[in-house]
Amino acid sequence: MDSRKHIPVLLGESMQALGVTANGCYVDGTFGRGGHSRAILDRLGPGGRLLAVDRDPDAVAAGGALARADTRFTITRARYAELPQILAQAGLTGRVDGLLLDLGVSSPQLDSAGRGFSFAADGPLDMRMDPSSGESAADWLARAGEAEITRVLKEYGEERFARRIARALCRERIQAPITTTGRLAALCERAVPTREPGKHPATRTFQALRIQINGELDELKALLGQVCTLLAVGGRLVIISFHSLEDRIVKRFIRDESRGGTLPKGLPVRDDQLPRRLKPIGRAVHPSEAEVQANPRARSAVLRAAERLS
Repeated sequence: MDSRKHIPVLLGESMQALGVTANGCYVDGTFGRGGHSRAILDRLGPGGRLLAVDRDPDAVAAGGALARADTRFTITRARYAELPQILAQAGLTGRVDGLLLDLGVSSPQLDSAGRGFSFAADGPLDMRMDPSSGESAADWLARAGEAEITRVLKEYGEERFARRIARALCRERIQAPITTTGRLAALCERAVPTREPGKHPATRTFQALRIQINGELDELKALLGQVCTLLAVGGRLVIISFHSLEDRIVKRFIRDESRGGTLPKGLPVRDDQLPRRLKPIGRAVHPSEAEVQANPRARSAVLRAAERLS
């Protein structure tokens, strides 16, 4: 089996949450290798439409082949936070029947040593979703101060030993720049004094750096801030997260929008006057044991869904 093949996570559950209708308009904000997009297309009729975006040029190239084969599908190279502008240009603002985000990195990105997302094989320390834009992880580590590195590891990686790792990074880079995944992983192994069962000591550091380099949490917050204006009444928002920081943002957003926001205490507003924009669809969904056995990378996935109210 091709180790670079991407297996879409929670595929059946995400399609059920989207509730795809034959002539609907849908958006895949994280095309990857198109597993979820193809499932949506399978459920669309001739009048349906699917628009996808991805900032990874390899993903867009894969999507281009699908677009040439299926006129219902289009793909744009962009960050999903740019969807409000893209949909406005297409005349689709407020007309989207379902928007799907499958957050995190895809298997091809993890399995390609040259992309620098994983410590499984040595490669350049890059970590950019779009290798043609922005600062690589190696460049950021070369210039960031110890306090900033500590903050990123603690905030984005929830790393207990953030300060120890940051101090070691700053000490090591004096000898030579830290430019490979192997060197960074080995440094983390030496700096972290304890071990989490089944988890490499560099896992949290790599997660934190990836989030920092790609601005992932800011990107998610930016889209959520406008997503209700993109959806049609009854349109569905479906988000698959892979770590607690993302899931916490999504959970709080859906909760706040379903409650009508935060109002001052004692304000004389009836329940039916609250500006509720979303209603949750069910509870958080996790992969089945069978899915995790078939695809271990699915083990931390969490799906949350909501529907736009009138």
